[in-house]
Amino acid sequence: MSGLATQIDLLWPAFAAGLIVLATHVPLGIQVLARGIIFIDLAVAQVAGLGALVAHLADRGDNPWVVQGAAVGAALGAALMLQWSERHWPKLQEALIGLLFVLAASGAVLLLSRDAHGGEHLRDLLVGQMLWVSQGQLLAAGAASAALLLVWKIIGRQGGGLAFYTLFAFAVTVSVQLVGVYLVFASLIVPALATHGLRQRRIAAGLGIGAAGYLAGLSLAALADLPAGAASVWMLAGAGLIFALIRSGVAPPRPIC
Repeated sequence: MSGLATQIDLLWPAFAAGLIVLATHVPLGIQVLARGIIFIDLAVAQVAGLGALVAHLADRGDNPWVVQGAAVGAALGAALMLQWSERHWPKLQEALIGLLFVLAASGAVLLLSRDAHGGEHLRDLLVGQMLWVSQGQLLAAGAASAALLLVWKIIGRQGGGLAFYTLFAFAVTVSVQLVGVYLVFASLIVPALATHGLRQRRIAAGLGIGAAGYLAGLSLAALADLPAGAASVWMLAGAGLIFALIRSGVAPPRPIC
């Protein structure tokens, strides 16, 4: 019983972090899918992580405000650049997003190439450290996400591309430091894809898919001693696939006994 209680104490902050990420990424993911800029989350998240990494390597890692400011500044700069390119070169937008991701990812590799713990830092950036998220991080991220949702509700839908890209940059910055680049992307895209074409309660359905994926992923990680972030990506994709199959009237395959 004590072992179960220990696992619950370890996993509930990670699950709460997932819910915070989903709160902003499900509605934003629907907008991303509608705009046809699928990989923007991956690119901006990578840039935000690169900004935080620069702050760490500059011996500012002990100051969370400096790290957060570097991450926000980098993500906001990337988002505004992409908003500008969308207006001037809309047909090239997806290619530019992909190029931005590659540059940010390779930039992180270059920065860490002479760091003794470079591999560990790079892994943390990509798959996150969900199991070690603190209550202070959860409170700060929850408050930031609530503020972003409020602003999105007030001006986001009518604010045009600039409002969308700005809010997106802040949301990604909060999320990537909680769960890593891969889960940020999965949280944005999987619920939006699985609920594509759903006319009613789409956001609620997306949140349910995301919550189920995170819960299954964290449970799998605890039972099989696997990385929580990577396991959650796969379980999130599985939850989205099952939902899509049920919607289409195709029963998911039964496990072989």
